[in-house]
Amino acid sequence: MTDDDASLPPDAAAVPADSKLTRSKRSWAQSGKFLTGRVSRPETERLPPGQHLVRDWPVLDLGLQPEIPLDHWRLDVSGAVEHPVSWNWSEFLAQKQSREVTDIHCVTTWSRYDNNWEGLLTRDLLDIVMPKPTAGFVLLRSYDGYTTNMALEDFAAEDAMLVHSWEGRPLTREHGGPVRLMVPHLYFWKSAKWLQQIEFRPADRRGFWEENGYHNHADPWKEERYSADE
Repeated sequence: MTDDDASLPPDAAAVPADSKLTRSKRSWAQSGKFLTGRVSRPETERLPPGQHLVRDWPVLDLGLQPEIPLDHWRLDVSGAVEHPVSWNWSEFLAQKQSREVTDIHCVTTWSRYDNNWEGLLTRDLLDIVMPKPTAGFVLLRSYDGYTTNMALEDFAAEDAMLVHSWEGRPLTREHGGPVRLMVPHLYFWKSAKWLQQIEFRPADRRGFWEENGYHNHADPWKEERYSADE
């Protein structure tokens, strides 16, 4: 699950498809809730349109937070790459580690400035797995069954990371630990929690919220909240 958009496993027995949160978010997409109607501000302005600042880090989920012991955690990177990898925790930490400070923007209108992250830059991951020329998209899968998608160019953003620490401490379970994606230039539902698999694909494949009324790209400065805006 992501912090701003609770992910929903495809298994209806695990999470009812008509849960209160899912119904609410689908109704938001249908009604265009949170859209301001303003023209997008220049990207040089830090706060995207329709957003407000918060000091805490809100958590919105369906109450399903998978517990993943570090000795059972594994990340698989596969698909249209020259060198697929399957890392356990020690192998993941043995890769080049970096630090970034970024803002995050939730589709439910909150933004938080100056988050300190530590993890593996997606660009360093790309250097390892070497996507094939046919790879144009990425599909992300989480331990709770959540999926989300993005173009390779978004995944490869300079400050995008696979993060394991926030503010100098291990990423907590409620925020997606042991490892989550962090792509700060997109709405935060794209930054999949509890990351399990990264698949590089020739063709795009929409994830859970993208199939349920949310925008396929999700640029906060363009207010790309819902699929009706595509």
